[in-house]
Amino acid sequence: MNGKPTEKTNTERTRTAPIRLQRWHICVRGVVQGLGFRPFVYRLATGLGLSGWVQNTPEGVAIEVQGPPASLETFLLSLESRSPPLSRLQSITVGERPLENETTFTIRTSRDDTRPRVLVLPDIATCSDCLKELFDPADRRYRYPFINCTFCGPRFSIIRRLPYDRPNTTMRKFIMCDQCRAEYEDPTDRRFHAQPNACPRCGPRLELWDARGKILARDDEALRAAASAVRKGRILALKGIGGFQLIVDARQPEAVTELRRRKHRAEKPFALMYPDLQTVSRDCRVSPLEKSLLLSAQAPIVLLQRRIDGGLFADPENCVLAPRNPWLGVMLPYSPLHHLLLHELGFPIVATSGNLSEEPICIDEREALHRLHGIADLFLVHDRPIQRHVDDSVVCVVQNHIVVLRRARGYAPLPLQAPGLRVPRPLAATGAHLKNTVGLVQGENFFISQHVGDLSTEAALQAHRSAFDDLRRIYHADLHAIACDLHPDYASTDTAKRAHRPLVPVQHHHAHIAAVLGEHRLAGPVLGVAWDGAGLGPDGTIWGGEFLIATADSFTRFAHLRPFPLPGGEIAAYEPRRSAFGLLAALRSRHRWPSGAVHTLEAVSEKEKSAWTLMIHNRINAPETTSMGRLFDAVASLIGVRQYTTYEGQAAMELEFCVPVRERLPSCPDQRYHFRLEPDSRTQGLAADWEPVVQAILSDLAERVPRSVIATAFHAAVCYLVLETARQAALPDVVLSGGCFQNRILLKWLPALLREHGYRVWLPSEVPPNDGGIAFGQLVVAAAQTAGGDAEKAPPQGG
Repeated sequence: MNGKPTEKTNTERTRTAPIRLQRWHICVRGVVQGLGFRPFVYRLATGLGLSGWVQNTPEGVAIEVQGPPASLETFLLSLESRSPPLSRLQSITVGERPLENETTFTIRTSRDDTRPRVLVLPDIATCSDCLKELFDPADRRYRYPFINCTFCGPRFSIIRRLPYDRPNTTMRKFIMCDQCRAEYEDPTDRRFHAQPNACPRCGPRLELWDARGKILARDDEALRAAASAVRKGRILALKGIGGFQLIVDARQPEAVTELRRRKHRAEKPFALMYPDLQTVSRDCRVSPLEKSLLLSAQAPIVLLQRRIDGGLFADPENCVLAPRNPWLGVMLPYSPLHHLLLHELGFPIVATSGNLSEEPICIDEREALHRLHGIADLFLVHDRPIQRHVDDSVVCVVQNHIVVLRRARGYAPLPLQAPGLRVPRPLAATGAHLKNTVGLVQGENFFISQHVGDLSTEAALQAHRSAFDDLRRIYHADLHAIACDLHPDYASTDTAKRAHRPLVPVQHHHAHIAAVLGEHRLAGPVLGVAWDGAGLGPDGTIWGGEFLIATADSFTRFAHLRPFPLPGGEIAAYEPRRSAFGLLAALRSRHRWPSGAVHTLEAVSEKEKSAWTLMIHNRINAPETTSMGRLFDAVASLIGVRQYTTYEGQAAMELEFCVPVRERLPSCPDQRYHFRLEPDSRTQGLAADWEPVVQAILSDLAERVPRSVIATAFHAAVCYLVLETARQAALPDVVLSGGCFQNRILLKWLPALLREHGYRVWLPSEVPPNDGGIAFGQLVVAAAQTAGGDAEKAPPQGG
């Protein structure tokens, strides 16, 4: 050795240099509670050798992590890319903190000292891991109907307030046994902080009651006895996740008919629950997208085309489940209780809402004994309380486009967002009178409640007010204003008035269009085509066949259907003959009725003809309307499809079903009737005159042209009417919304026709096209108006 110091290599210097550490504070907002996000963070941090902690807060999830900068970067990237599949991260903020003397990573107790900003998760269908345990004889939860974990089970239906912890749910009365407690407290376990966690030793239990509430059996014996009763054709009331369902063997027409009689539901289609996808495929055609919906965590009712080449329900004419309807509403089991019941039965069942028609579903077993008395023979109940009713969601697929028709279980109350619209103070919306939902917007989150329904009974009205109060209470919202329908006499408008906040009245059809603008981030102006049954216009008349030039905060009426009278007013919605009579009265000349109108005129007595004519002439209880929905009803009456209805939209649906299957293709046929689009001096816009269409229909009826040909030509006519109006409006974007756009023929033909001619077409998807989307539209309008029209800053997406 020469005595000189040896020079260290780069590798040696790296080994001996002190490791530089950093500490980051991370706040994650979005859907991040109740689905295993904290255990995911724990495993991620410990796997990277980081110290710190994670905690549920009213804002979301707070994280502090300490370690080398490279590991922290990896942690942050993984937080987004590897988060639990059901989570929805809206924002992640990061700030640096002073280092702390710690070596471990922990999960802290939740903090609830501020106003909640976290998002409530919907109820989630049973996951595959829980299903395996449910049917594993060696598992301690074998055949336990309340099995769940961090990734599945009840959420929205059991939460009382935020943050989402067991004491804030309806599970608070169930004290976990030692085994469940160990799972609950183990960050590596699938049931870590699964708030509904339970087992047969410590959790909810099942009982079978007779119609008077006498206990007939408990636990698994109760389930097997209930299955036996269904096999024998008896009607079972089952307490599910979000309320009661009425169950009956779908294969037994007599049992289904008896359920219709007791429930006062004459012809409205029943939903079906099948044991599995294989049995569904025997009776229905199932596309890959429809299959994915059936098997999804949301597990909605999916409208499927029934097979006519075989299956249990091949003949729509003689099917009491969905009379004269080529579509069946189908779902798969989504709770452990449903899985066990369908496993026992092995055949499809009717699974319809546990209520009388037009009432909210029952959620309490004692309430159910009273309200379902005379309907259900037996009651399969449990002792886990339901905090709020949550119906099954309904979706359909048209041309690979998913349309949510009823937004409830699995979807609500996850928020929608209308980027570019952010409110400084919370706003609420009370929705429409039919298919009601309510809404709340805080910041950039637009919360829409579960489906409430039609506000035509006192029970429904109470459910509506409870849902309205519920959203405000969960999110501690101090309301700045409330958006409501323009109609002053709607029950939903009355709810808004009772809150004693400034009101933002929103025109019904503007709300329909604004909902689509919000969903697709459109600034406008667009040509908004809003077709439905009825909505009050600013001029005090009944609108419903509207073409609006619209932005989120304002609109002008560009065109509309030519008005026609409705003798009897609102009752015309349930008697298509009245809408048809209104058209015929306008065409009548010299006391002679138009030839070809045999079907309608035979359904109206001579006394009614005289009275209705006088009502129309004197404008007494015969308001004029521009409703496209009532025009569809009128055509259904004229061609003899239906003169009376037993549920909303029945006549228009059956008119749609008259279009032959071979015509249900993407392209709109050229053979059609023709509307006359002409200036209207009264409204200073355009009026679409229906007279040439009706005259042509009457002429074809006189010539005995088949109704299938007439129905096809009428559907084509309304499609071309939109195309001609779009040419006149000269705007590149066309929005389609309103109840009429639940019609599959319109959803197939019209977008294709418009796109063929160069227009961008926007349809509802996450927001129902029917009145279930009105609350969201009201919020978008109110937010745009209070924000000073910030909507135009949001770039359009999609198309």
